[in-house]
Amino acid sequence: MATETVDQGKLYKLKLRIVTDDPIYKSLNKLKMRGKDLSHIPREVYFLTELEVLDMSPEREACLYYKLTGVSPYIGQLINLRVLMLDTNEMIELPDEICLLSNLERLSLSNNHFAELPRNFGHLKNLTSLHLSNNEVKLFPSQICELEGLTFLDLCNNYISRLPPQIRNMRNLETLIVFHNNLATIPEEIGDVKKLRTLWIGDNNIKSLPRSIVKLSYLDWGKTYTVSSVVDGNPLITPPVNVCKQGVMAIASFFEAYDRNGASTTRH
Repeated sequence: MATETVDQGKLYKLKLRIVTDDPIYKSLNKLKMRGKDLSHIPREVYFLTELEVLDMSPEREACLYYKLTGVSPYIGQLINLRVLMLDTNEMIELPDEICLLSNLERLSLSNNHFAELPRNFGHLKNLTSLHLSNNEVKLFPSQICELEGLTFLDLCNNYISRLPPQIRNMRNLETLIVFHNNLATIPEEIGDVKKLRTLWIGDNNIKSLPRSIVKLSYLDWGKTYTVSSVVDGNPLITPPVNVCKQGVMAIASFFEAYDRNGASTTRH
């Protein structure tokens, strides 16, 4: 694909739109596509191999009439891309070629219609941040568990019914956001994700937590954490919501008392 001819005039005009002074992505080559650009992305965008940040998300505060319905396989040519933002569009799938972006660190796919990810998504070994909230995901994409460098994962507002035991492989994960799904349980393997600091599981169908959760010594579920997304909205019994909100030490104490006294502990 890289050998095909492109409109040099269009390519030049696009190069003039590349900025390096974005306050968030300082010194990185960034291109923002907006408005009518999103109705028909020029093929020449995918020949800007110097790009490090590509933002193809509509402006939230402006008119949202123009949205992407898909991304060209040419995306695989942007081998220096580190940040790709595609949220708030009308996309249902990604091309397999996105898995060629070996330098990609942050990928934003929220507010689309994705149900699954490309088969080779696990090849994105440098990915540290994945935003996939408010989509149509029913099965937790197993490819994500291959991303051992991932530190941030947002899957809230989907239809996920279970987390796979392979989640134990995500040993660098610090933030896991899965509130407002269909989860009935949290797997014991969550205890192996020992760097977890943020775990939001609110608005699911969880009645009990795995005992391994007490291994998560960095987990912030203390009394000062007021975000309802943490555990609220679950029919939690073991341990109850009020215990969970006191943090990991309180959860550990609950399980110890539960073992000593039996199920009657849950009534107090």
